[in-house]
Amino acid sequence: MVGETNLDKLLGSMAAELVDGLYVFATVSDGVVPAGVRPRMLFHESEGMTLILLKEEAEAHNIAYEFPCRMITLNIHSSLEAVGFLARITTALAKHDMGVNPVSGFSHDHLFVPDGREMDAIRVLKEFATKT
Repeated sequence: MVGETNLDKLLGSMAAELVDGLYVFATVSDGVVPAGVRPRMLFHESEGMTLILLKEEAEAHNIAYEFPCRMITLNIHSSLEAVGFLARITTALAKHDMGVNPVSGFSHDHLFVPDGREMDAIRVLKEFATKT
């Protein structure tokens, strides 16, 4: 299935879905995910492997973490080649003094926003649908 590349269609048609759970970012320097840990995402960097996982899971496995956050999935199949989609979204959130860590999957984009600001982010995202 080919993802959408038209920026106006992406912004106007996306539905922002708040995913259950409180997520955190962590790193493991040896590149080995501890047994029993099921990260939502992992990414290999030269300094170690970054994990995005549930806070409760990090605490249960004594994994140090940062940035307690909530995950918002943008429910539109965006192309990995779409130009400006996440730039427009992150800029809009920045105007509301909100940091965001975007992650692109094969089918969808996901936003990790500070815990407690998730409803602010949802409100900003819904504004895109009314403007297009």
